[in-house]
Amino acid sequence: MAFDLEMIKAVYERIPARVEAARKIVGRPLTLTEKILYAHLTEGMPRQVYGRGVSYVDFAPDRVAMQDATAQMALLQFMQAGRSKVAVPSTVHCDHLIVAKNDSVSDLERAVTESKEVYDFLASVSNKYGIGFWRPGAGIIHQVVLENYAFPGGMMIGTDSHTVNAGGLGMIAIGVGGADACDVMAGLPWELKMPKLIGVKLTGKLNGWTAPKDVILKVAGILTVKGGTGAVVEYFGEGATSMSCTGKGTICNMGAEIGATTSTFGYDDSMSRYLKATGRAEVASLADRISEHLTGDAEVYANPEQYFDQVIEINLDELEPHLNGPFTPDLATPISKMKEAAAANNWPTKVEVGLIGSCTNSSYEDISRAVSLAGQVGKKGLKTKAEFTITPGSELVRSTIERDGFLDTFSKIGAKVFANACGPCIGMWERFGAEKQERNTIVHSFNRNFAKRADGNPNTLAFVASPEIVTALAIAGDLTFNPLTDTLTNENGEQVKLDPPSGDELPKKGFDAEDPGYQAPAKDGSNVTVQVSPDSNRLQLLAPFNPWEQTDLIGLKLLIKAKGKCTTDHISMAGPWLKFRGHLDNISNNMLIGAVNYFNDKTDNVKNQLTGEYGPVPATQRAYKAAGIGSIVVGDENYGEGSSREHAAMEPRHLGVRAVLVKSFARIHETNLKKQGMLALTFADKADYEKIQEDDTVDILGLTKFTPGVPLTLVFHHSDGSSDIIMANHSYNAQQITWFQEGAALNIIRKQFQSK
Repeated sequence: MAFDLEMIKAVYERIPARVEAARKIVGRPLTLTEKILYAHLTEGMPRQVYGRGVSYVDFAPDRVAMQDATAQMALLQFMQAGRSKVAVPSTVHCDHLIVAKNDSVSDLERAVTESKEVYDFLASVSNKYGIGFWRPGAGIIHQVVLENYAFPGGMMIGTDSHTVNAGGLGMIAIGVGGADACDVMAGLPWELKMPKLIGVKLTGKLNGWTAPKDVILKVAGILTVKGGTGAVVEYFGEGATSMSCTGKGTICNMGAEIGATTSTFGYDDSMSRYLKATGRAEVASLADRISEHLTGDAEVYANPEQYFDQVIEINLDELEPHLNGPFTPDLATPISKMKEAAAANNWPTKVEVGLIGSCTNSSYEDISRAVSLAGQVGKKGLKTKAEFTITPGSELVRSTIERDGFLDTFSKIGAKVFANACGPCIGMWERFGAEKQERNTIVHSFNRNFAKRADGNPNTLAFVASPEIVTALAIAGDLTFNPLTDTLTNENGEQVKLDPPSGDELPKKGFDAEDPGYQAPAKDGSNVTVQVSPDSNRLQLLAPFNPWEQTDLIGLKLLIKAKGKCTTDHISMAGPWLKFRGHLDNISNNMLIGAVNYFNDKTDNVKNQLTGEYGPVPATQRAYKAAGIGSIVVGDENYGEGSSREHAAMEPRHLGVRAVLVKSFARIHETNLKKQGMLALTFADKADYEKIQEDDTVDILGLTKFTPGVPLTLVFHHSDGSSDIIMANHSYNAQQITWFQEGAALNIIRKQFQSK
């Protein structure tokens, strides 16, 4: 069944004229990215050229997707907006609150019981406001979106950084915070700075052990975790058209790890095949009619250096499998170099667990290629040396691979199948023995591998690879095993070599699921009541943040000077804290507990300037709030890297932090801070970071004349009576300054609807 077909028809009807108008205004051939962006301007027909990396632009996305952990806060905000129904097609997907422990059945049952209050809230609020609801067990948001909602040439936003997965079907799909989702669901324009463009030309064709995952692992090594910030990555070339639609999705998915706004591919036969296989033949037919507008112009791909801000070329014929990590997804090591790298870094080479699946790599093709290796274990007299787990991305895939016998094959090598949910990828993994914090190595086909992310153990070294390589390394139990060249000793003492993986792009018998897990909303939700208990420790109705006092901010205390990498996992951890995602005050007790304090190299241990004692970050900040004192957080490069979770911005706002001053921001987090009425500032001179002292009191001057492009002045008063004047840049435009002045963007939305 094709969802929202009338909406898709309307989009396709207006794309040709808008693309042609944009081409005339820009005065040259267009990239795919430019076509989609100019076709989705709030103003309608393009009338001006927008500068890449300069112009803030209002867009009208076609749809919104939310996962259960972020949907709680997004919908709690939407409930304040005053609308009776969402303005664009929107969905909620229950995938983040299911802990992986025993097996798919018992783990799902446990989640449904433990999170009943949250699921009931999400189901009822979806029912009331016209939002599609995907029940627990239906699958991971990004896989379900690719199977049901993504369409070539469309534009969507989602409250998860890996929304970008939908680029595999030729969309511009962007991860955002819940406040952005609230804007779009309320029918307001969505603002984005016109992105720069990175072109990746793929030549040749994947072969043997190399998979689409290796393309993005290679790109991550080239661009690093911040090299794609503020840019859309557009893939093209014979190598792009030769790979599957879901393979493209894998590449786009992990583009979040290079900081890219999103990634995308032009419409081709692989997308048409996938649309037809997932019950959307009519969408494929519509796309075929305007196919020339759903990919970049030929002149662009013939001379990419003239049209992209940066061009990377990768020859797939020569690309070898990679392993990225540990602790960062951009530390890229070709598999032929892993033995050398492991020895040089003293990495544990025994692989304890291999994990495949997740939103990044859980397609039918992924699983079929992995099962081709699992089937060789018995045939070649081998025994799997590491634990092995599979996390299907959706019930559609799980049911189909069960029908086709894949799960039986995995079972024979001792594999454990978890529920169709995020599980270990986001720290929802109750791993036996992790509490001992022993140094160990795991390999997985997920997207992120930050410290503590998978199992809570800071000493778990996680390496990211394709499902095929993960399966091979689990069989071998050795991080340095290279299946392209190495042999294994089987149970009979013989040397055997694994055959290269093989599999089907799509199931020969078609996809099959008795109940995919979808629940349609009521046609009229006016009589539906959304219940939130005032005594709940998991859900809390929101109170508006206070507006700016219309004065400079004087006497702020330094809460923490964060050292090194500070991701949204460090600012607002997931794992066991996910249960509080709908309760702002309770989840604020995890604020910055993972950040390293520059002054003592400890986590969750900062000096309380009121008492002189050291204690947890949240408790220290609550003491400042109780005393009516604001505070400031100082950070390093790419602050807020990782997940789109807006809790990392809402928690400090709720507890009284007024500003965040860093060397540089990750895009989504900077926007989230702005939306919540915070000051997101960057050092004009990054060397000034070293001037910040532990007992500093800070004044932020110039707010009464807060103006786009004009730096603010910060005075850091030191305990010895001296002070440093530091200039801080910002990227606020006029509208964003009103967000700060009104206390939050949502306060403006509320006013607008109250006045109608």
